[in-house]
Amino acid sequence: GTGDGHRQQQQQQQQQHAPPSLSSSRHPSLGQEPSSPNSATLSPPPSAGPFSTQERNPNKTALVYDSVMMKHQCTCADVSRHPEHPGRLQSIMSRLQTTGIKDECQRIKARKATQEELQSVHTENHTQLYFGNGKKQRMQGLPGAKCFLQLSCGGIGIDSDTVWSEQHTGAAARMAAGCVIELATRVAAGDNKNGFAVVRPPGHHSSRQLAMAFCYFNNVALAAQQLLQTNLASNILIFDWSVHHGNGTQDIFFDNPSVCYISIHRYDNGQFFPGTGAATDVGTGAGVGFTVNIPFSKPPQASSEELALGDAEYLLAFQSIVLPIAKEYGPDAILISAGFDAMDGHDPCLGGYKVSAACYAYMTQQLMKVTSKVVLALEGGYDLKQLCDAAEGCCRALLEIEVPAIPEEAKAQKPHPQAVLAVETTASVMSKYWSCMSPEARKQMRAEDEAAHALEQLSMSPAVGGEMASANQGQEETMQSAE
Repeated sequence: GTGDGHRQQQQQQQQQHAPPSLSSSRHPSLGQEPSSPNSATLSPPPSAGPFSTQERNPNKTALVYDSVMMKHQCTCADVSRHPEHPGRLQSIMSRLQTTGIKDECQRIKARKATQEELQSVHTENHTQLYFGNGKKQRMQGLPGAKCFLQLSCGGIGIDSDTVWSEQHTGAAARMAAGCVIELATRVAAGDNKNGFAVVRPPGHHSSRQLAMAFCYFNNVALAAQQLLQTNLASNILIFDWSVHHGNGTQDIFFDNPSVCYISIHRYDNGQFFPGTGAATDVGTGAGVGFTVNIPFSKPPQASSEELALGDAEYLLAFQSIVLPIAKEYGPDAILISAGFDAMDGHDPCLGGYKVSAACYAYMTQQLMKVTSKVVLALEGGYDLKQLCDAAEGCCRALLEIEVPAIPEEAKAQKPHPQAVLAVETTASVMSKYWSCMSPEARKQMRAEDEAAHALEQLSMSPAVGGEMASANQGQEETMQSAE
């Protein structure tokens, strides 16, 4: 099949899809990593209020955030136990404030997702269970209410990672979803150029009827579904660059050709959380070929430190798979599940990779060339400095101002053989569905990349540069003599 065949399938399938749900069995713990103790001492940035506006500004990058999302945390308030804590948003907003980036963006009004919006993706029971109305008796009467556990820290959660505050978590989760929906709607409608949603709790692990791994409602999936239902987009690309596979997002759109889901993630042959996202997971029914997984694995005998992948491997996957398929798909809008947990500073059980802020900024820039309608929604990322560096870099890309440069050593480094194998495997699987993944197309793409690299090296070489300058000078002298 080719991209044209996919497009025909899309035109025939514009109805809402309901793919099989994930098993309700428990997944292994996402892992714990102490966060900076300074995170709790940061003063919270201002909430919406007079700083926000709903004015139409098609040439402006939008930013959305609300302090309601700061209130969600474990009752123990111990950030060393719970890496997904309020300090993450405090740090990002403080960085955007001090660098002046916030002033360059249009701060749009935040809002909570409605019950109707939430149920466009999630089941009625799931929505009611985590809606956060504070009615304990009502919750206890719902199927699934027994999932709430007493944690060893003294707090309440649905697992050791996914904490619950009866007073604040539901409201924060609805606010996160509503913010991403509102931002995506404005960008798709042309009210803003692009945008960044600084939100928590994250969402990409949440399926139609299962909350897990910090996630209650699937923010990006909800935004995509709303764009489809309101006819603001007919085909949407979701790119998930988090180190963990977005099992919930994949599950929700597994049979839907109107959404192409692409993920680069650590996999380790199914041994890294959540254990999903094999290259052979390509979708089902009309959605076959619209789920694209690039799973990086380390040999069983290798340590995590031996295979701490970084820019070289991510750029290989991005340039070889993500960008060509994105261009062939031709989306009306691109939603990025922007998790920054593949960066340095994360414990191997929580990340273990070394992708730079510059790499994320570069990928954002390149996707903006596919369509101007690009929306980033924060997912993971728990090292505060790295998180801020990445958020700032991506916002700079959206604003089309100077971004951090990819380190020269990363450009010169050859990708790890295991990563090359993963990319080749995915390309082979996808060659059945995308013409850009055919052996012929990939051979031509490699030849073009090599030619571009050779020209770049030629222009950077001092010796060659000097020879070219001498040649030009000699040519000028000859012309002057002729005159």
